[in-house]
Amino acid sequence: MLNQLRPQGVTNGAVLAAMGAVPREQYVPAAMRALAYGDRSLVGDDGAPTMPPAELGLLLTALDPQPGERALVVGSGGAYSAAVLEAIGLTVARTDLDAPAGKAAFDIVLVEGAVEIFPDWVARLLAPGGRVGAALIDNGVARLSVGRSSNGALGFTTLADAQVPAHPGFARAHAFTF
Repeated sequence: MLNQLRPQGVTNGAVLAAMGAVPREQYVPAAMRALAYGDRSLVGDDGAPTMPPAELGLLLTALDPQPGERALVVGSGGAYSAAVLEAIGLTVARTDLDAPAGKAAFDIVLVEGAVEIFPDWVARLLAPGGRVGAALIDNGVARLSVGRSSNGALGFTTLADAQVPAHPGFARAHAFTF
């Protein structure tokens, strides 16, 4: 897998080591295990997307996770992402679509699946200087993006276009417009 990640710009040594150590095939549906290392999104039995390895690696490289940090992985397809972050040495919590209870302050929030509308509760969960990684949908195109919190607001930087399916829980409500 490492030879697949490096040419895609995944350069963070801790990310490469963790992705090489965590067996991705254990985190995808049994019927898809032969496709686990293909560079494409997989959709689980519950419809939740799992980010392709190269896109996940690129996003994690930009997030620069550090041992001892706290991370939240949003999306039921994020078990592999959570395992990779734990292998780097982060304390990881997971949630599907709801804000976790309590006043957690996460250094990193990673959203598994592309997002049309970014929920406000994510910014409120970030520690000062915290960062968010997600594929944001812009005019129908998913773009890997990293957001950094500043005064309670998120400012995003785009990394690359991505083949990440939309997460159904973060879709914009359909409405008629002119």
